[in-house]
Amino acid sequence: MTTTRKQRGTYAGRSAEERQAARRRQLIDAAIEIWGEHGWAAVTMRGVCARAGLIDRYFYENFTDRDALLAAVWDQLRDETIERLLVAIAEAPSEPIAQLRAAIATFVHSITEDPRLARIGFGEHSGSAVLEQRRRDTVQQFTDLLIEVGTPYLNTDVDPTDLRMSVLLGIGGFTELMSAWLAGSIAVDAERIIDHATTIGSELAARYLAQPESP
Repeated sequence: MTTTRKQRGTYAGRSAEERQAARRRQLIDAAIEIWGEHGWAAVTMRGVCARAGLIDRYFYENFTDRDALLAAVWDQLRDETIERLLVAIAEAPSEPIAQLRAAIATFVHSITEDPRLARIGFGEHSGSAVLEQRRRDTVQQFTDLLIEVGTPYLNTDVDPTDLRMSVLLGIGGFTELMSAWLAGSIAVDAERIIDHATTIGSELAARYLAQPESP
């Protein structure tokens, strides 16, 4: 007897795993839209399913609860952001401040081009333990990233704890600057934010960067 598509677990040319992955993407995309429009508290199982055009059981096929969905949304956007930053750094000149500026510019433009990212990344997270923890973890991940890409340019005697504290200070300040700017408390354009953040970042970095050899 010839095995049918249905018996092989395929339908319309897609396997069961592919169909489940597609439904997961639909649910995450729907959650991003709702979160970006109304904040994380508006993301509910029924609301997301309605926006995605899926029934409830497909939600629980992919997520144990709302917190799991919120975490998945955060993780996806964080990973996409990191990928964009790595591309920008790789395409910039092999000079630490040029790479820093490229990363800052890419981040700022990503936020301004998609306002949903501003709401998700810089909106209010209090009341959600999973998002507050994700935010703290993300700060550490971005700190690790900056230290990793900057290491080839550092003095050989840099104290790693001192460096980490300074990078954390820079990221924390940048986060507060972005939050104030997005809230309208600072009336400047994106380029001035990029210029200022790069200047402050270069001043913090100066104590750790190796000096170029004289010709």
